[in-house]
Order: sequence, then structure tokens, then C-alpha cells
Amino acid sequence: MSLLEVRNLTKSFGGVRAVDDFSFGAEQGEIVGIIGPNGAGKTTAFNLITGVYPLDRGSILLEGKELAGKEQFVITRSGIGRTFQNIRLFKGLSVLENVMTAADPYSPYGLFSLFSFGAAFRRREREVRAAAMEYLALVGLEKYADEKPSNLPYGLQRKLEIARALATGPKVLLLDEPAAGLNPSEVREFIGLVGELRERFGFAVLVIEHRMEVIMTLCSRIYVLNFGKLLASGTPAEIRANHEVTEAYIGKEDASCSV
Repeated sequence: MSLLEVRNLTKSFGGVRAVDDFSFGAEQGEIVGIIGPNGAGKTTAFNLITGVYPLDRGSILLEGKELAGKEQFVITRSGIGRTFQNIRLFKGLSVLENVMTAADPYSPYGLFSLFSFGAAFRRREREVRAAAMEYLALVGLEKYADEKPSNLPYGLQRKLEIARALATGPKVLLLDEPAAGLNPSEVREFIGLVGELRERFGFAVLVIEHRMEVIMTLCSRIYVLNFGKLLASGTPAEIRANHEVTEAYIGKEDASCSV
């Protein structure tokens, strides 16, 4: 069994089948790409996996344990971390505090220690702060710890989202269009960063991305969605050579172009 195994994922909104019987898996240490045209159901699939939307049908197994129907915080604590297509950072908090918020729910102290600022609370606060600084250092943001996220360039805000996701201790990391808005040099840096994080932590990575440089460089397997259904799956070479995939992306008139 794969580390993450998604079976027959299905979700409708009104009369529209956003995700239609989608099955896939990811092994430990594997980077898997999910691609497709706008509106294909990619982000909806992520939202189903992370509990944002309830499933109409299907199963989501992490290390053989069912996650479908669980609360979002339970899914996160089980080992599913993510970033978002549209950046979602706490604007009123500092860069460091944004990362600390992801680790704090795992703190073991009780209400008395919390409200009295007791020894257990102070000790855990130091531990969380130190861990958050480590995650910021991993993505190259430690010098911005006291800044507000809104003061950071777009590419650094993307990195901050990754640092916050790392603080949840993921076994599977979901990245939703993480290279959107990045310039070519930032894209190359991002590709290197994801590879380094995968090597360091050994987690599986699921990537939704329109930048084919990212998908073809990082991923060992790619799943292609179109109108909510699985159109194709395979290695980067197989997907690149698939004419149905090319047509779904750029239309039949230009199907001779490569993906």
C-alpha cells in the first residue's frame, strides 16, 4: 500500500461533477504531479484530501488509516500539510509568528499553564520559537522573522507558506501552484528547494502546477485531470508524448506542440 492512497475521489457542486472517480497514490519520498487545464478539479481534489470539502464518495488512506470524513485539524495532525493556490498568511502576525501558529496546536501544556504563563507554557514557547526559526532557515527566511508577511516579495511569501506547512510535521506535503508568479530564477530556486526538503524529511510531495518546468523536473509520476476525470497518468516522458494531454492543454489546432 502507498503512503497515501486516494480511491474513487468524487465531488459534485450542484449538477457539476468537479472531481469524478479520481484515484492515485504517492509513496514515501516520491514527488507526484497533478496537472490539467483551469477548472479541471485539481484544487478541489486537494480540498477533499484536506477536509475542506466533504466527499460525495471515495476513500483517503494515509498509512492505511482512513481520513475521509475527519475534521481538518485531525487530517493535518495525521500528517497532511499544504499550501494554497491563493496565498493565505496571517497578515497581523510576523513571519516568525505565522510559522509558530502551525506548531503551537501540538503543544502539550494545559489551560492553567496557558493562562498563568507557567513554566510549561514558557518552555514550550521557546521550543516552538526555535523550531519555527529552523523552518524559516530551511527556506531562507530567517532574516525576515520580525517582518510582516505583506512586506515580503511574492516569491518569499510562497516560501513562508512552505515553512508554515513544514511546521505541521507532514508525511505528505501538498503544494498548490507554488511556482505561480515566480520569475524564471525563482522557479529554478524553488525546484532545488523542494528537492532538498524531500531529501531532508523524506515526505511525499503532491504538486499542482502549470509551470511544466517544475512538473517535468521534480515529478516521477504525473496525473492529468480534465473536467474532473483522470485523462492520463505516467512518467514525465509518457505524459509529454501523450497527444490527448496536449490537446486538453492547448487545443487540437496546436496539438503538435509539446506539453
